[in-house]
Amino acid sequence: MRGPVVSIDRLSLVSRLRAAGCVYAEDEAELLLAAADTPAVLADLTDRRVAGEPLEYLLGWAEFCDRRIAVDPGVFVPRARTALLVELAAEVTGPAPAVVDLCCGSGATTVALAHRLAPRWLAAADIDPAAVACARRNVAGLAVEVYQGDLFAPLPARWRGRLDLVVANAPYVPTDAVALMPPEARLHEAPVALDGGPDGLAVLRRVGAEAADWLAPGGHLVVEAGVTQVTALCAAFEAAGLVPDVRQDEDLDGTAVTARRPD
Repeated sequence: MRGPVVSIDRLSLVSRLRAAGCVYAEDEAELLLAAADTPAVLADLTDRRVAGEPLEYLLGWAEFCDRRIAVDPGVFVPRARTALLVELAAEVTGPAPAVVDLCCGSGATTVALAHRLAPRWLAAADIDPAAVACARRNVAGLAVEVYQGDLFAPLPARWRGRLDLVVANAPYVPTDAVALMPPEARLHEAPVALDGGPDGLAVLRRVGAEAADWLAPGGHLVVEAGVTQVTALCAAFEAAGLVPDVRQDEDLDGTAVTARRPD
């Protein structure tokens, strides 16, 4: 078992992180200490964190649904609230479903779905090559194919009309609001993973419109959205022929919309 890398005033480290705006400074200090195997590495990690680099990039992983998910620099960092998508997927989907995770990022949701649903087949897709490479590492050994491309475009045509579940944590931040996001996100994560167009729903509208053709009768689409966006998003899903329902989780601070293709 690796011990402390160096005799260090832990309180000073915590104080420095807190002064830099780290809300969970105590927890972050423990993680940085555990990640560093030399004093020089610890100093470098601390300097980078104080400068605003996301903790997950420094550690090389993020925790999601009780699992460590590898996260490469520039790849969208999985948020705890996205666990709501996993919960809803388990709720609305029957046994051994055919599942696709769109805008998969690091593949965090894909990994969680693989273990939660025991799907008969599961695939993921993302338009960002860096995200695809990261997701492929995370799903290694899970018999999951990760495709690179725009939404459903890279998927095999034979899957059209046969999917039981489509999950999408698509970008939904309005373009003008991206500049207001915490610097950890807006300065370090890929813009394509954040910017959802003028009202934040440009990508999600496309997901709904295309999902209507890819879902099997009775299949479900599950997406994350902002609480102020659900009325417009539900209207878009209804226009695509889907039957939407809104779910919120105060503990996770998450909002999601499920949309069912009628039988």
